[in-house]
Amino acid sequence: MGPIVHIVDDDKSFRIAVGRLLEASGFRVISYESGDDILTRLTGSEPGCILLDLQMPGLSGSELQGCLAQKAPLLPIVFLTGQAEIEDSVRAMKAGAEDFLEKHASNKALLGAIERALLQYEKRRTQQDHVHSLHALVAALTPREYQVFDRIVRGKRNKQIAYDLSTSERTVKAHRHSVMEKLGVGSLAEAVSIAERLGLVDPAA
Repeated sequence: MGPIVHIVDDDKSFRIAVGRLLEASGFRVISYESGDDILTRLTGSEPGCILLDLQMPGLSGSELQGCLAQKAPLLPIVFLTGQAEIEDSVRAMKAGAEDFLEKHASNKALLGAIERALLQYEKRRTQQDHVHSLHALVAALTPREYQVFDRIVRGKRNKQIAYDLSTSERTVKAHRHSVMEKLGVGSLAEAVSIAERLGLVDPAA
């Protein structure tokens, strides 16, 4: 099954028109009449993107963007609005919107934005899968191996780690070798990179 384009707009006739265009282009479409409607029904478990009006009764598009970032962070948002100021588009893009179009945009422009949003979805999902795999590798470390891992990625030498853990350098070296093997890395830089990807150390520190 193809990706889903979630259309959020209070204008029913507009939802129907855009929905027909997207379905004719091979997309599955689910329509919502308000921000509360999509927040209630959306699971975010399938590939897709969100086509979002900016000005709606109840939650505005900008307010809804913040809620959706929490509920369905993988789904990119394309704003499609009838009226907008430049600062609206700047605010939306800074908050992570994939694109910002006006409703009189051409079908080609709209479909292009949808295609780019779906590519962005795939990129986000790949990144998420990679992070999950890294979490699994780190979770496979024994408690003692994790203590060694935590210290080597913070730049501590074997002698310092041995002192911290009240053990010998030889034991630390053995744990260090096991850590590197379990993580599938061949250098300290690669181990540090994993720790940074998982937020275990601050790259700027």
